[in-house]
Amino acid sequence: MTTERSEPAQNADERTMLEGWLDYHRQTLAHKCQGLTDEQLRTASVQPSELSLMGLVRHMAEVERSWFRKVLTGDDPGPLYYSDEDRDGEFHLTAADTWQEAYGSWQAEIGIARRNAAGFGLDDLSEGRSRFTEKPFSLRWIYTHMIEEYARHNGHADLIRERIDGVTGD
Repeated sequence: MTTERSEPAQNADERTMLEGWLDYHRQTLAHKCQGLTDEQLRTASVQPSELSLMGLVRHMAEVERSWFRKVLTGDDPGPLYYSDEDRDGEFHLTAADTWQEAYGSWQAEIGIARRNAAGFGLDDLSEGRSRFTEKPFSLRWIYTHMIEEYARHNGHADLIRERIDGVTGD
């Protein structure tokens, strides 16, 4: 798998720029995982943390699913990896967990996210509500939050990748 990344246009309209930065950060996470074995992708950062690259990808599949399905459209298909009994299930990996499955689930959720978002304007409000305020979110807010979420976790991915094989950089 080779991940192509392209920076968003510097003179695009707001929606194109938001979608461009979100895609850039999605591609960055995939890039950080490129060229590693399943075992390496399951490798936790440092004890006691269970944070791994595969766990981050599974987490982002859950995040895409939550924001672009449950919150944006009100569709709640349930979680992929966590449960009420294991709230951090996406990070609890076993030798049976594979990159192919994690990457496939993540990409499927990204595809659904794109299709769902295409039906909304930036100022349109979500069907789902904030669990804290009971207010809906605009698509603009969701895009901005997702960019922040990926950017933060890509920082984690940088450190995990460097620990695995010394690779650093973008």
